[in-house]
Amino acid sequence: MGIPVVAGLVAVLWATWAARPPRATGDGASLAEHQRFKAAMERSTGSQRSSE
Repeated sequence: MGIPVVAGLVAVLWATWAARPPRATGDGASLAEHQRFKAAMERSTGSQRSSE
């Protein structure tokens, strides 16, 4: 009788955790980081692309 109760509690806890709203991400910081990455990639491959 204890196993179904424990399984039910685990299922409720998992469902609560899975249904939680997503955390806010640092969109501004992430976008700035991505822009810096793109600029660095363009600088590192710019000389190869200019010959095309």
